[in-house]
Amino acid sequence: MKESYITFFRRFWIVLILGFIVYNIIAPDTFSRESIVTWIQSYGNYSWAIFFLFHLVRGFVMLPSTALIFAGVFLFPHNLFLVLLISVVGIVISSMIVYYFSDKLGFVRLFEKHTKASRLIKEKLSGKYGPLFIIFWAFFPFVPTDLICYTAGAMKINPVVFGVSLFIGELILCAVYIYGSAYFI
Repeated sequence: MKESYITFFRRFWIVLILGFIVYNIIAPDTFSRESIVTWIQSYGNYSWAIFFLFHLVRGFVMLPSTALIFAGVFLFPHNLFLVLLISVVGIVISSMIVYYFSDKLGFVRLFEKHTKASRLIKEKLSGKYGPLFIIFWAFFPFVPTDLICYTAGAMKINPVVFGVSLFIGELILCAVYIYGSAYFI
């Protein structure tokens, strides 16, 4: 890919993320569970497809999946397994796309310098306990999963190990969110 296209793509991506962050600060209700539910319901028969599409796109703008998952529980309370399936598959696909695009977005440059921190991160991710590190990162709700995707992609961690570990961590987290919140709805 030409360097000018890559530069444009990086700048566009940064502007897009910053735009989403600023918009979320200015209008925080936009990405609330209620807003997402209303918007998805407006598509009627295509609600499941829109729900899945949201999961695919959210990784690029670092939108947390939590509100989307709760919106799915609220929208489809009688199909919780399908909400779980679509959520986990959407998150994993989105994360793998982010993983593969991380080098195009310039994250490789962050780790090209073999600093102590970058060596430590690479050791943690590709070492003996790397899959457990990824599982716990994906499972821990207060840390953005997309960050580990960008990091693992930039460091060229084995994509199969990364994908399976991410799947396990997200499956646990989404199951807790979905089946746990179903009692309150």
